[in-house]
Amino acid sequence: METWNGTEVKEFQLLGFYEFPDIQLQLFVTFLLIYLMALSGNTLIIFIVCAEPHLHTPMYFFLCNLSLLDLTLTSTNLPKLLHICLTGHQNITYIGCITQIFFFVICVASEYCLLAIMAFDRYVAICHSLRYSAIMNVYLCTCLALLPWTCGLLDSATYLSLLTQYKFCKLNVIDHFFCDLKSLLKLSCSDTHGIELAIQVSGTLFGFTPLVFIIISYVFIIFAIFRIRSTKGKHKAFSTCSSHITVVILFFGIILGMYMRPKSAYSIEQDKVFSVLYIFCIPALNPIIYTLRNENVKVALRKLINKAQS
Repeated sequence: METWNGTEVKEFQLLGFYEFPDIQLQLFVTFLLIYLMALSGNTLIIFIVCAEPHLHTPMYFFLCNLSLLDLTLTSTNLPKLLHICLTGHQNITYIGCITQIFFFVICVASEYCLLAIMAFDRYVAICHSLRYSAIMNVYLCTCLALLPWTCGLLDSATYLSLLTQYKFCKLNVIDHFFCDLKSLLKLSCSDTHGIELAIQVSGTLFGFTPLVFIIISYVFIIFAIFRIRSTKGKHKAFSTCSSHITVVILFFGIILGMYMRPKSAYSIEQDKVFSVLYIFCIPALNPIIYTLRNENVKVALRKLINKAQS
């Protein structure tokens, strides 16, 4: 295998799921179906919310942003994996690799923040229901929607500015199905302490902090629900945030399971499985979770279907 220096790097090799050479076609079909589910489901959510005026509320506005993030995340990584599975061509250009990392970091950091903002929206809706419209006005919702994208962009720009200064003079093979930042850093012959510190700071700011905020928000929400006297009222209050709770548990559960494993239990195969779950499966499942658990979305979908049939 060739070695590379910082000025000569033209491309890397993404190994993908090379461990399973006999089922590459089956993997292609599986990932293609997941991709189509993610594309159609999230596009449908955006279309429904935009088309139905009664869904023009903060909760569904933030849901549209979540769907847009999921579309971007899957479209950044899945097409290349499909290409590898179908053709066996594992090469990716240096620019393509950097581009994958750039959009991946934007999406993941933004989704952390957006899930926290959606928790805040549910907190205001349940704990301050009488003042909900006044608090969650158009100006605040716009600012809150821009905040995750801004955080993600700043986080990604920081990584990009550091990463482009490094030289790659080791083997050009990335044992993953996308340009994972940590896997890429293993190929660098430069001192990577700076970006490793940035990863730790980023994990605290955009991972741990939103999770703590979500937990605190739901502590207040649960106490508020317990104070509701009627069973019907409790059920209605809980149903407004059940979809969000499910997505949070899936997203943070998989991320924590991935990064909180002891080093002795680490393996690249497990890493790939966890990555498939939160990069591909969660974006495909989010629309299903929100449509199956949300009566307003189901009603809007039925209305659109009836209009299309008439």
